[in-house]
Amino acid sequence: MERIGMKDIFEASVEVKRVMEDFVNVRTVWDFECFDKDGNLKWAEYDRPNIVTNEGLNAMLNIMFHGAGQIDPWYVIPIESDTAAADTMTYAVPVFTECEAYTEATRQAFNEAAASGQSITNSANKATFTINATKTLYGGALVGGGTDDDTKGDAAGGGTLFAYSKFTSSKPVESGDTFKITCTVTAAHA
Repeated sequence: MERIGMKDIFEASVEVKRVMEDFVNVRTVWDFECFDKDGNLKWAEYDRPNIVTNEGLNAMLNIMFHGAGQIDPWYVIPIESDTAAADTMTYAVPVFTECEAYTEATRQAFNEAAASGQSITNSANKATFTINATKTLYGGALVGGGTDDDTKGDAAGGGTLFAYSKFTSSKPVESGDTFKITCTVTAAHA
């Protein structure tokens, strides 16, 4: 008696398309503080979100990957108009009104420390404005790269508006107040 064996062999394969994606989220977070003439905190806005403008993102990409010159220094500016944030804002056409009612002769530099933990900040050296008039403030912006970008109110000279942040509601300042702005720029995996 002979046995005949039968056996089926099945083979299968699965193809998996592997997609490796990494998104980088660039943003700024702002802290605003106002102190009276005696150094008492009058009001503060912490962890305010922002808009990083298209102009700012293009500048960053061109500096990093297209050989454009580094923008140095950057300046922090206070805003006195109730203007909604938009990614289409530019240095030449900011659509907001910069507050110039402070005793310092020029815009305040963004004096940042070296990047650490995917962020860079001026928290150790806040932009400080000695207010010399009664005003209503609405936020701040980060600008640089123009020929006269340290000049209060400048909107010419080819500068860059990197980011803009608005308060939750308007805030009053008066002569003798000290207004401080902290800006933290982050680039993190999203």
